[in-house]
Amino acid sequence: MNKFVAAALIGLVAAPATAQNHAAHDAAAATTAAPRFTLDTPIELIVADPAGKAALDTALPGISSHPAFDMFKSMSLNQVKPFSEGQLTDETLAKAAAALAAVK
Repeated sequence: MNKFVAAALIGLVAAPATAQNHAAHDAAAATTAAPRFTLDTPIELIVADPAGKAALDTALPGISSHPAFDMFKSMSLNQVKPFSEGQLTDETLAKAAAALAAVK
């Protein structure tokens, strides 16, 4: 019987430590959350956010003022790439992805 009581007390003492570990894990997961914008985000959503627009215009100058913007704004950069006549290369998209990932 004493072993049972001892085991129960150990369980009670260990429970708060387990809860703390879960809380620490949840906090770490929150800091590694997915970026707000990616290459799959519709361009119009990125441009609607001032920080997103700045990041996009820095990585791809002139995209938000492009004459055909209204035609492609509902598409993502990944969707626009095949129609860009080579202007959206893997390198330019990588630069855009990095800039968008930095937006908080």
